Amino acid sequence: MILDDNFFEKFGVEYAPNEIIFCEFEPGNEFYFIQAGRVKIVKVINNREKTLDVLGTGDVFGEMSILEEEPRSATAIAMDRVKLLKFHRDNFDTLLQGNPQLAYKLLLIFSKRIYDAKRRLMILLLEEPQLKVMDVLIMLAEQDPHLDVQNEISLPVTAQQVASWAGMADTEVQKQLNHLNQIDKIVLYADRIVVRNIRDFQRMVTSRRKNMYS
Repeated sequence: MILDDNFFEKFGVEYAPNEIIFCEFEPGNEFYFIQAGRVKIVKVINNREKTLDVLGTGDVFGEMSILEEEPRSATAIAMDRVKLLKFHRDNFDTLLQGNPQLAYKLLLIFSKRIYDAKRRLMILLLEEPQLKVMDVLIMLAEQDPHLDVQNEISLPVTAQQVASWAGMADTEVQKQLNHLNQIDKIVLYADRIVVRNIRDFQRMVTSRRKNMYS
């Protein structure tokens, strides 16, 4: 969702490559629209920095500071020169009052982002690399209500995209996918992954989570 130049004149900010936009744990009451460039969202988990997402033009980030009065849950870093629209609580209220269509779009974006953030954290908290990969495939299957999970399913995802969701190195994810392919749990293609039985993956991941919190 790209807003017009008038919005950038009033709310626009720019960041240089590798510049930190905000840090994990610091207080914040602003959120951002990306007008140009890419932003990396990272989080420290078990003393290691994990990439949660790479966002581009039209994406929104930092919105949890508007929804919850809590410290930042992750760090945002400009990957290249980025142009952002920066909103805080005060001008956010004014913006919504004058733009009901934008308010509706933001409601949809916020709802999805809350789900995505919580779902990704569930993946990252798993310790076993194979289970992380399985849970990414489970999550992608959950996002398409038209899939028949009783049968094999085709997911339009690459190994690199799985690695991004799982917070893992591309080489490690490729290793895990190759193993699952060898034992006939999945079939690998350049642009998709066919899962033979996603419910097997669901049972394994659910069982592990129960053990983690029991």
